[in-house]
Amino acid sequence: MNLPNFLTMVRIVLAPVFMALVIVDDVWAKFWAMILFIVAALTDLFDGYYARKYNISTSFGKFFDPLADKILISLAFIAFVVLGYVQMWMVLLIILREFLITGLRTLAAYRGALITPSLPAKIKTFLQMTSITVIMLIINLRTFLPPLKIESAWLQSTMPDRIIFWLMLATVVITVGTGIDYLRRSYYLLRNTMK
Repeated sequence: MNLPNFLTMVRIVLAPVFMALVIVDDVWAKFWAMILFIVAALTDLFDGYYARKYNISTSFGKFFDPLADKILISLAFIAFVVLGYVQMWMVLLIILREFLITGLRTLAAYRGALITPSLPAKIKTFLQMTSITVIMLIINLRTFLPPLKIESAWLQSTMPDRIIFWLMLATVVITVGTGIDYLRRSYYLLRNTMK
């Protein structure tokens, strides 16, 4: 197994551990969840960079690398719904899009076609990762500061929740938008492979 594929597998393994740590009612668990997510996100950046630099491309990597991202992102957003930081309808739209497109890419690969990620899709992944990082930061600040007897009017106000809402709304819009683009591209691609 090459390094990019190994890092992809590490990301898949870390995803449920991250979710378990987030939902545990413990200050340090949430801190380590944030660190774990940052590490997982960095493995995504590094395995892509390494694969491009050394021209390493495998069928395993093409399928499991985006799937690993989807698993990590989906479990993070589900955890945020459980904690009450994110609205369920937003997460349902994101998860529906992610696994619908995974199915389409699998079908396309089965028919000998390749649906490559577009630039907006890469921006979508970056925005999802950024949203999760921001939410984790807010969760950790709200968890850490009270035991330290540190008062923060900003954290106790509705502003952090508004930031999360608008960041998530932007994430949902671009996620659904890129999903529609994938559907359009896959329709023509799959139609051509069936001729």
